[in-house]
Amino acid sequence: MAAAHWLNSLGYLSLSVLCLLATTLQVTSVLAGETTELSSLASLAEPSPTKLPKCDRTFVSRGGASNGTFHAPELLNPNNHSRQCLYTFLAAPGQRVLVEFRTFDLRGKPPDGAAVGELPACMHEYMDIYSEMASLEAGELVNSAFGGRFCGPIPPRRRVSLHRAVALAFFTDHTYTPPTLFAGTYRFINASEFEVGTPVPNTMCSFIIESSKRKTGLLLSPTYPGIYPKDVTCNYQFVGQAGQRIRLEFRDFDLFFGGPHCPFDWVRVYDGPDNSSAVIGTYCGQQRNLVLYSSDERLLVTFFTLPRSANTQNRGFKGIFEFSESFVKLDFISKHDAEHIRGSECDQKILSKKESTGFVYHPNYPFPYIQKVVCRYFIYGMQDSQNLERVRLEFQNFSIPKGENPKPDSCQDGYLKVYLRGQEATDSYDKHDAELCGEGSPDPIYPPPLLSDGPRLVMVFSSGELQGRGFKAKYTFETEYRVPGTAAPGGECAFTYRSEAKKRGEFNSPRYPSNYPSRTNCTYTLVATPNEQVTVVFDHFKVRADSWNATAGLYGGATCSEDWVEAWWTGREGSRVPLGRWCGPATPGPLQSPRGALGLLIALHTDYDSVASGFKARYVFEPAKSIFGDCGGNVSGSSWGAVSSPRYPLPYEAPARGAASRVCNWFITARPGRRLLINFDHFAVEGHLTERGCPAAVLRLWYESPGPPLELCGEKAPADRWQYLSSSNSIRLSFIIADKSVGAGGWRAVWTEVTVGAGEDCPAACGGACLPPRAACSGLQHCAGQSAARPAHCESAGAATGGGSAVWWAAGCVGGGALVLAACWRRRRRTPRRPPPPPRPPPRAVAARLAAPPDTV
Repeated sequence: MAAAHWLNSLGYLSLSVLCLLATTLQVTSVLAGETTELSSLASLAEPSPTKLPKCDRTFVSRGGASNGTFHAPELLNPNNHSRQCLYTFLAAPGQRVLVEFRTFDLRGKPPDGAAVGELPACMHEYMDIYSEMASLEAGELVNSAFGGRFCGPIPPRRRVSLHRAVALAFFTDHTYTPPTLFAGTYRFINASEFEVGTPVPNTMCSFIIESSKRKTGLLLSPTYPGIYPKDVTCNYQFVGQAGQRIRLEFRDFDLFFGGPHCPFDWVRVYDGPDNSSAVIGTYCGQQRNLVLYSSDERLLVTFFTLPRSANTQNRGFKGIFEFSESFVKLDFISKHDAEHIRGSECDQKILSKKESTGFVYHPNYPFPYIQKVVCRYFIYGMQDSQNLERVRLEFQNFSIPKGENPKPDSCQDGYLKVYLRGQEATDSYDKHDAELCGEGSPDPIYPPPLLSDGPRLVMVFSSGELQGRGFKAKYTFETEYRVPGTAAPGGECAFTYRSEAKKRGEFNSPRYPSNYPSRTNCTYTLVATPNEQVTVVFDHFKVRADSWNATAGLYGGATCSEDWVEAWWTGREGSRVPLGRWCGPATPGPLQSPRGALGLLIALHTDYDSVASGFKARYVFEPAKSIFGDCGGNVSGSSWGAVSSPRYPLPYEAPARGAASRVCNWFITARPGRRLLINFDHFAVEGHLTERGCPAAVLRLWYESPGPPLELCGEKAPADRWQYLSSSNSIRLSFIIADKSVGAGGWRAVWTEVTVGAGEDCPAACGGACLPPRAACSGLQHCAGQSAARPAHCESAGAATGGGSAVWWAAGCVGGGALVLAACWRRRRRTPRRPPPPPRPPPRAVAARLAAPPDTV
């Protein structure tokens, strides 16, 4: 069915052309605007069932301006025969025809999916349009371009003939056609307005426009304001005189839009004499406020349309051009390391050359600027996977008059608007960050330095009607790390956080949450007052580690060799104590500086290869606690013992509300020449050593000297051996719980004073160390993998010595008591009675005071 209709449509279209040929060949000399009803040639009329007399109409011009109207014929067709009527409009030499429909309500309906003006489309009643006929000769009529088929209530857009003729072919098979079915107007217009310059020989619409002949004029598409033709290429070549520039302003622009790259119909503007010159831009669709300038005295505009059958309803373009010597000279841009933005009068672009610097000037520098000029300055720092910069602007000369009777803090005439946040990316030029104008008298007053929020800074200079001395400003591209804190004055990646400035805050890796750059070393120094400590908690951590193989919390150069984060305690005398090196997904545990220390130092190192998202951390300065923290203690003078997390065997709890952390420090010291063996018989702390680290809670164990502590978290399986032998006679344990902790089962560690290298004289060996003989009777698990049950000989030994011990204990108590009573009686007799002193806290044990470490790092 569709194929049959397609063949029918082609037949009707061919018949329309033949009938048009028959009609136009009979046109000889008819008065302008005169309407004549013509009969078809007998040879064409007899075989055509759709052609009947007194249906065609012809409108011919004899020269001069003329216009008129046309409307549908009134037809009676009781047998529903196919009827076709031709309307022919013929202009005189030097003229063109403009046809415009006022009413249009043809009763044909396009099938589903057919676009307006396409074939096959309308059935039963439609109109075909021809507006690109080169002449009325037989060969030209057959080869003329088809302008579309139309029906329904939407009228075709206005048509302007490409040459001298327009033809309308009306088809219907309805029984009655009223004269109100369609109506319109026609006008014969002067064709000279389409000749914008000297025509190029053997071309249809190419011209050379020379400033010596015309300095201003119109630039029109070939059939503007009618639908532009298909399959044309028009070149408009502008040739000015030395020192001139060309301004081109499109007042109306309407081309078919096939996508942002304009793959179908387009206008392309070249900044030079031919199409090998630099391209200013390629334009299609609808354009508003399109104003372009050439860089010198030459410009080429090319208009191209595809040779397709699909109908387009776009009208083309209308513009004005001007040659002038008064446009801004571009030497103030080219001489100062900037790049002119092609197509603009004086816009310029400045790109960073990696922390480079330079100057920007007003137009016509060093002379006073020209009035009524608008220039834009785009200053762009580096922004890629490895670099991120910001722009600093410092004025060294500034004089832009405010105008007469200016309002406070406003610029009535000229101004310099500054955009610091990349507003030009969204054309938000009304949202400027600073509007500068004025001039100091008698002493110059320059605007304060400006710093961009990101890699872009844009300025818009409008000179207004008053002339001024203008401005000169120095720009500097600085590396932007996007890290809060006090930056180093030299621009390196170093930031300081002092308690006096802010008690709590955040810091992060460069450009977080984006990936940090490679080949970077950054330091973060946190400085506390003498009576404070600083706590750092990591909330996000992902540092690249391609060969990461951390096991059991062992961090160091062997584990992290590409990118890493390190931390130290810092002393007030300049000393540093390492806390660890971390990489991969294993988040560092909470960090806290010890009492009396200066603070913490954290460093990020990245190599030359891939990168990751980095880290984000927060810090809190708090009043200093004791050296033991919130719990813990000093242990010495015993052969063994046990330490555990707070509330063990109950789960440990998060810190009190408002506190950054809860810290417990234990210092265990053995006798000289001995070492310490520590065994964890139970361990359950939030985190996982290798999968996510210890962000909420961590136990650090110092058992090897020198070296950073061992960092522990996660859950110990019953069969796991978590046992460590110290390298000296002391160890330190530090359990830190962050404020984001939710609690866990906790831990217990058994420590034992051991000797190493005893050989065969060791009755109880464990991991190369010799346990004390009585350790087995303590009921503690001193050695991983061994039972904590008391052997049988421990019970018999206790019974054999029990009586003697009781006697000596009783005697000692009696003797000691007698000595104390005697001393007190003697003191009472010698000392006069006086009021009792206030209660004092019990002193620390002598052993504890001696074993406690100094109150510094």
